[in-house]
Amino acid sequence: MIPVFKVAMAPDAPERVAEVLRSGRVEHGPRADAFEVELGRRLGNPRVAAVNCATSGLHLALHLLVGRDPYRPDPTPERDEVLTTPFTFEGTNWPILGNGLKIRWVDTDPATLNIDLDDLERRISPRTRAIVVVHWLGFPLDLRKLDEVLDRAEQRLGFRPPVVEDCAQAWGATYREKPLGNHGNTAVYSFQTIKLLTAGGGGLVVLPDEELHRRALRTRWFGIDRADDRTRGEYEVPEWGFRFPMNEISAEIGLANLELVDDLLARHRANAHRFDKELQGVPGLEHTERPDDREPTFWAYPVKVEDRPGFMRRLDEAGIMTSIIARRNDEHVTVAAAREPLPGLDSVADRVCYLPVGWWLTEEQREHIVDTVRAGW
Repeated sequence: MIPVFKVAMAPDAPERVAEVLRSGRVEHGPRADAFEVELGRRLGNPRVAAVNCATSGLHLALHLLVGRDPYRPDPTPERDEVLTTPFTFEGTNWPILGNGLKIRWVDTDPATLNIDLDDLERRISPRTRAIVVVHWLGFPLDLRKLDEVLDRAEQRLGFRPPVVEDCAQAWGATYREKPLGNHGNTAVYSFQTIKLLTAGGGGLVVLPDEELHRRALRTRWFGIDRADDRTRGEYEVPEWGFRFPMNEISAEIGLANLELVDDLLARHRANAHRFDKELQGVPGLEHTERPDDREPTFWAYPVKVEDRPGFMRRLDEAGIMTSIIARRNDEHVTVAAAREPLPGLDSVADRVCYLPVGWWLTEEQREHIVDTVRAGW
């Protein structure tokens, strides 16, 4: 069976991890610090904070931007909504609830599967506290248009809602030739097991300014500045925080895999470009858009198909795995009170599924996928 996802691991990762274990230092330490430095260098933004997973990173990002402190007055108590997409994995949206805020859904753009920016603009209101956007499958959102939406919202409402970019599937993606995390918002990457750059777990928060960066480094560790003298108990906690730091084992795995991730990414893109060309004109199959101002990662390859059950059954018979990756979040009973009409999402939710496109595909497997899809279902 040709898998949709596969774990990429550098050959020397096991021995490097063994060295960490032998060192006796497995909590956040010099290897995690080194991983942060290298990630910041590759992104072109040194204001980064490594954490234990991307969901923690999203929780931390929202806490930094709009978090509620029970011991301090809230100057804007009426602003309690976070605008977000239901077309994502639950790890994007549950941190909103974890920060004591309400979800308000925004429709999906059927052409890109990202958040519908026109619908987002309609929904920004005096109740909006923040916005969460997802670069789904590593396909960058139109961040210039997002800025224009926010500019108009600021003129209309007198405030500019902060934005968190979920870049979980987007390591290596660029928008207008810049890596995500360089466009004025707070961004969060994932290094979970099946991501293109894996650390076996972990995540990264990328901050737009020095003050947020300083607070992120502090609040990921209970709000304590680790530079303080804690050996004699002489330290202060200016704001409370969490226990979210990345450990040394994950950092060492990540450092090892950084040495091969560029080649993996190139192979994902080459496979996707081949599918773009060879799956054109297939009856019952529609592609997503490919604007030339952004470079996706193609963490998976999306197609919109008629008769999705039949399509997936045919590929399974041919030994090709497919997936729908995540259930639309607005259908969960947990957030039933937030449900509202989303016609764009309704038009694609039951049609989208994903083909294997990764670095592990052989030429023969890639052609088998093409031939199977072109033969119909």
